[in-house]
Amino acid sequence: LKAVILIGGPQKGTRFRPLSFEVPKPLFPVAGVPMVQHHIEACAKVPGMKEILLMGFYQPNEALSRFLVSAQQEFKIPIRYLQEYAALGTGGGIYHFRDQILSGGAEAFFVLNADVCSEFPLQEMLEFRQQHGDVHTFVILGTTANRTQALNYGCIVANADTQEVQHYVEKPSTFVSEIINCGIYLFTPAIFQHIGEVFQRNQQELALEESSNGWQRAEVIRLEQDVFTALAGSGKLYVYKTDGFWSQIKSAGSAIYASRLYLNQYSKSHPERLAQNKPGGPVIRGNVYIHPTASIDSTAVLGPNVSIGEGVTVGAGVRVRESIVLHGASLHDHTCVLNTIVGWDSTIGRWARVEGTPSDPNPNDPYAKIDSETLFRDGRLTPSITILGCSVTIPAEVVILNSIVLPHKELSRSYKNQIIL
Repeated sequence: LKAVILIGGPQKGTRFRPLSFEVPKPLFPVAGVPMVQHHIEACAKVPGMKEILLMGFYQPNEALSRFLVSAQQEFKIPIRYLQEYAALGTGGGIYHFRDQILSGGAEAFFVLNADVCSEFPLQEMLEFRQQHGDVHTFVILGTTANRTQALNYGCIVANADTQEVQHYVEKPSTFVSEIINCGIYLFTPAIFQHIGEVFQRNQQELALEESSNGWQRAEVIRLEQDVFTALAGSGKLYVYKTDGFWSQIKSAGSAIYASRLYLNQYSKSHPERLAQNKPGGPVIRGNVYIHPTASIDSTAVLGPNVSIGEGVTVGAGVRVRESIVLHGASLHDHTCVLNTIVGWDSTIGRWARVEGTPSDPNPNDPYAKIDSETLFRDGRLTPSITILGCSVTIPAEVVILNSIVLPHKELSRSYKNQIIL
């Protein structure tokens, strides 16, 4: 077995700005560890996993290399980064590197999108494939969404008895199905034949358009639209429906929701990562992750759903809730931080209040997903999570509401519903 994690590249993640300026989005910490580490951990647990490949078109940089080295040591499994020469789409990348994926005689491999957070029921997908269909079938992980939100995802129509995918539509304009694609797949080497057919077809179409100089367009292949749509109804594609948690991490606000889901899971999977109430320590409410190097005053109140990064300083009487505080940040005495991501090395002055509006799914609807909100609606900024980029300084006694502050800003007054460039 192998696993391929698609991490994309710099032109994506625009909705994740200004956080993606500092660190590639897959390395952004969610619940205290880099986003993609949750994927690696899940893959490393699967018996028979021989290698994990990260695939994308980020320039290999120091942060990525450091992360790969430490992850290899921690999970005792070879992890490599394969860099695409251009954005090849979800299918084009794995087709381009098919020899690397199949080297060593891989019988099957997982493909996971890096920007999802999930319980990753990989073992269950393997068992499901053994029960349904034969060794040559492919499995998509699916989950249930509500009717209106399903339109924002790939929708799957499956046979109720066999779970065979009969119809697949990416982001349909009208209602097709409540079962949506989670961006986690189990393939066998046979998938390359189907991707190859798309590649051949693309090349033929390009040959007809002689005028076009898009020589690399044939390689751009999307698994969802180009491959799954064609495979549906052929008896080769099945859906495994999970009841476990799942969410996309597209915007910075969705990182706080993902953090909550993972912190929740820690009580079972990593109780040691959750902070406990101790005599002389801060007050902890609900699930909170605190990096061992953070310095927190005993009168601070943290939680629920708070993640405190490396070297963070939290002063007396500080209140933090539903927030991610990144490494090196400093919250001075009596600040209040709600629904906010505080960037690296940022400083919030005494008695300041920094607050955002959560974009959480409807808690009364078990199938509600997080809405991928646009930044603006009717020419105005949609109220959302407040984001402070890196090295932002907020003065004492001001209020920052529903705003996005780009890196290296020193504010002098209060702001509301603004992007501060």
